[in-house]
Amino acid sequence: MSSTEIHKKKMQAQQTKHRKKVRDAVDPERALVLVHTGNGKGKSSSAFGVIARALGWGKKVAVVQFIKGKWITGERQFFTKLTEPVTWLTMGDGFTWDTQDRDQDTLAAVAAFEKAAEMMCSGDFDLVVLDEINIALRYDYLNVDDVINGLKARADHTSVILTGRDAKPELMDYADLVSEMVEQKHPYQSGIKAQRGIDF
Repeated sequence: MSSTEIHKKKMQAQQTKHRKKVRDAVDPERALVLVHTGNGKGKSSSAFGVIARALGWGKKVAVVQFIKGKWITGERQFFTKLTEPVTWLTMGDGFTWDTQDRDQDTLAAVAAFEKAAEMMCSGDFDLVVLDEINIALRYDYLNVDDVINGLKARADHTSVILTGRDAKPELMDYADLVSEMVEQKHPYQSGIKAQRGIDF
């Protein structure tokens, strides 16, 4: 048997296995909970890519940003200028090392999650991104059980992405998908500052 025939046979077996898995899938239209975590760059960027995909299918999308302050980012400018704009709420007061006020950070995080929970259960959105919520959980500005209960109460068709490093184990256990970004190299280590259009 030639290498071409061997390859074809192998791919046919793989195709059969894949099609069976798709056929046997449990409720493939069910809304999902995705967690993007890890110490590498790209957690929010990946979520913004999913937003673009959802918008391509005519889905309604909302973003609630925790931690990040009101500084201008390319993604916010882009998604809020569309004909059918993304509902975008930046509710953090800035990086925790800048605010240095635990009580204020906690109040901001709680207010942001209350708004997010309202959006998730409203039925108005197909996708809600909770950007940097894992940081709010890491510093105990939010209770992980409250967040999981909010996810459980979401509308049946509403998927949610939660971003930020150091995701809580309980949250990762609850999620349908967990992706970890691992940093191998970063320009900041060489003294290169964050760049417009690449980092924000």
